[in-house]
Amino acid sequence: MRIGLFVCCLLLGYLSGANAANPQPQQAHIIQINGIISPATEDYFSRSLEKAVKANAAFLLIRLDTPGGLDLSMREMIKQIISSPIPVVIYVTPSGARAASAGTYLLYASHVAAMSPATNLGAATPVQIMPSFSPEEGEKEKPSSGKAKNDSSDDAMTRKIVNDAVAYIRGLAELRGRNADWAEKAVKEAVSLTADAALEQNVIDIVASNQQDLIQQLNGRKVNVLGSELTLNTKAITLTESLPDWRNKVLAVITNPNIAYILMMIGIYGLIFEFANPGSIVPGTIGSICLLLALFSFQVLPINYAGLALILLGIGLMVAEAFQPSFGILGLGGVLAFVTGSVMLIDTDLPGYGVDIAVVAGITVSTVTFFLIALTMVIRNRHHPVVSGKEQMLGAVCVALDDFTNVGRVEVHGEHWRARTDRPIHKGEQARVTGMSGLTLKIVPVSEQEESS
Repeated sequence: MRIGLFVCCLLLGYLSGANAANPQPQQAHIIQINGIISPATEDYFSRSLEKAVKANAAFLLIRLDTPGGLDLSMREMIKQIISSPIPVVIYVTPSGARAASAGTYLLYASHVAAMSPATNLGAATPVQIMPSFSPEEGEKEKPSSGKAKNDSSDDAMTRKIVNDAVAYIRGLAELRGRNADWAEKAVKEAVSLTADAALEQNVIDIVASNQQDLIQQLNGRKVNVLGSELTLNTKAITLTESLPDWRNKVLAVITNPNIAYILMMIGIYGLIFEFANPGSIVPGTIGSICLLLALFSFQVLPINYAGLALILLGIGLMVAEAFQPSFGILGLGGVLAFVTGSVMLIDTDLPGYGVDIAVVAGITVSTVTFFLIALTMVIRNRHHPVVSGKEQMLGAVCVALDDFTNVGRVEVHGEHWRARTDRPIHKGEQARVTGMSGLTLKIVPVSEQEESS
């Protein structure tokens, strides 16, 4: 028994020594972010960072190429970078890529900021801000009633947004020990820098010609993670790339403003068709699903609710035109409201992140065509003779089924009806319906009606 325990201890000691002599190689997770920073990008980054943390990765490497993005998504990503228990390295690559606007903030927030040659960063002014007119030195402003107050209000809002962005990026620069003065210029003056100039001015940490060069330069670098100093060891590191899963891909599709806009229109049309034809089921089901997906997209997108209200008003006016023709007044107003609302639906001036005018034009033409066809059918039906109901019965010719003097049975339109007459009528004799009381027809023999006329 003692000998067995002794052997087990020796084996455990040997295995422990072997593991210490041959430690498991560390791994680094890599993700690729291209294009606009959006809710889908933030979700992809968040899941990838969580996965890297659970895998005890040495760091998360982000290959970045972006023209900017949504402020809310950017700030959510920065919060996660700052609170991350592992280093986050951002590498602007390949050559020709950029980290503009929101990308600049992300670079400043990263534990290690790196760029490839022939890349650039900067132009971090909030894009919703329109430059306001300021008179040149020595020039006097011309007073105008009411306008000065509006300009002052606009200027105050501009200063408020700019100062908030300046304070935010300066805080990030101070946290990472980077050039805060240049960061302020990037916000106020929208200046940009090349990779080499950024390294020279202490805006970034590394210029690497490729990913392998970056990994080599990261070896031995000290970074501050949650207040603790950490030294990176990349000599025997393995790289694992995290690709977007189906959820990220679906989210990226439905949060595209053009797709969200189309989903909303399909949803509205489906519900209109379902309400007009109760029991159709398919249009209502598809419309409800599309509308819910659109509402989810609008929840995470910067939506202008005035634009959304104008779209709904425009559709309502066009529906009213179809059922209550107003010689085009309601229809024209509906088209104008619909187009205006569609153009202003996405509340951002970020290039490439609005509803495309071609999509708006296509949907508008389809909508107008649909309601024009509906209007034509309504007008055409008004000129058609009535084919059902009391009005259709009046004036119809019936045939007596029996001889009767007061009340009897007649056949009209292939149906048997109870009829009342003031004159005797014989079986097979024709009569004309002159009135209707409940389910009883009032008839007059055709021969008698012809004589009286």
